[in-house]
Amino acid sequence: MKAIIAGLLGLLALAGAAQADIFVSLDAKGNYVLSNVHRPGRHYERVIHESAAVVVSLDQQPQMIAAQPYAELVAAAARANELPAALLHAVIKTESSYNAHATSPKGARGLMQLMPRIAREMGVTNVYDPKANIQGGARYLKRLMTMFDNDIRLAVAAYNAGPQAVLRRGNRVPPFAETQRYVPNVLNHYRLLQGLSADAPL
Repeated sequence: MKAIIAGLLGLLALAGAAQADIFVSLDAKGNYVLSNVHRPGRHYERVIHESAAVVVSLDQQPQMIAAQPYAELVAAAARANELPAALLHAVIKTESSYNAHATSPKGARGLMQLMPRIAREMGVTNVYDPKANIQGGARYLKRLMTMFDNDIRLAVAAYNAGPQAVLRRGNRVPPFAETQRYVPNVLNHYRLLQGLSADAPL
């Protein structure tokens, strides 16, 4: 059985499936069954144990950020607006997954998904131009960081839901389902690029 389990583990590793505890058992016909659920009454052998969140070491962090798409444009916008490059990357990844031509049903466009009004306010005439979009998105994010006293969580929530939605709730993340998903996604990616643990304070 150990040889079979080893083969299954190899397949899981190649598929990138080792993201949680994985158990193997035999069914009534003698077939091997893989599951991430341990059901009572059955004999299981745990073959993969979910590991703690990966933390990027500080010496790996600059290389990891430099390896992201549009790294030079993001670095320039981050310097110009005194923002962490990792934060801009996290927003871009969550907003458009680095698709410079992305357009949402609500009309947000480009890498940082700028709405037309925000694009105009930030001086962006071509929202599909990566450099202009990133610069405009960075300027807007810097405005939100200033508005919310450099509270990254609130600034990110305001980027998604609008600053008034955050202000109306007494500087709390709005209860909108989209925003409740959006904020953790951005912050988790930001922590990863910063070399921080998943529960590290910001």
